[in-house]
Amino acid sequence: MADTPVAAAPYPRELERMVRLANDALVRLRPIRPDDAPRLIAAYGRLSQLSVYHRFFTVMKRLPPDWAQVFATVDFRHRLAIVAERDTPTGSEIIGVGRYEPSDGEDAVEVAFVVEDGWQGFGLGPILLDAVLRAGEARGIQRFRAYVLADNSRMLKLLDRHTDVVERRLEDGVVALLFRARPVTAASP
Repeated sequence: MADTPVAAAPYPRELERMVRLANDALVRLRPIRPDDAPRLIAAYGRLSQLSVYHRFFTVMKRLPPDWAQVFATVDFRHRLAIVAERDTPTGSEIIGVGRYEPSDGEDAVEVAFVVEDGWQGFGLGPILLDAVLRAGEARGIQRFRAYVLADNSRMLKLLDRHTDVVERRLEDGVVALLFRARPVTAASP
């Protein structure tokens, strides 16, 4: 993709929805906004070191504010992120994020996901994956790429179960996957 700045598309309200997780919690999915940067920093602070390492391939004491601002500012076309949030007595709290970003010189975008540890295992990962892939497809994206640490078996299983993997390479402990979204069926979330 070109390095020329792209004007942001209008905020895609059609991506907002409520979902019920396996623990019966109601969670709101919505596109990320620039004012989410402080909530991203707070969410990072609630992640275990293993979850941080699996997402970022490194562990930092906290998410740098400039990174949070970049992550929270997308154009809703070539860069898009969907947050999962819950309401708390002190306001909304981000508990998961799925995103896609341009990939170097390919016709695929790179995806990344993270779910707060206490919310893992309730179906939020597959819901975020589906939301990001469907949003990408609606914007003309057909191929997706993910780089997953070889010991991140949960993410590898998630992608194997919910996508059509076209290519898989292991190099230096990182699995590079190229995949497509599965066609929507009556059983899809």
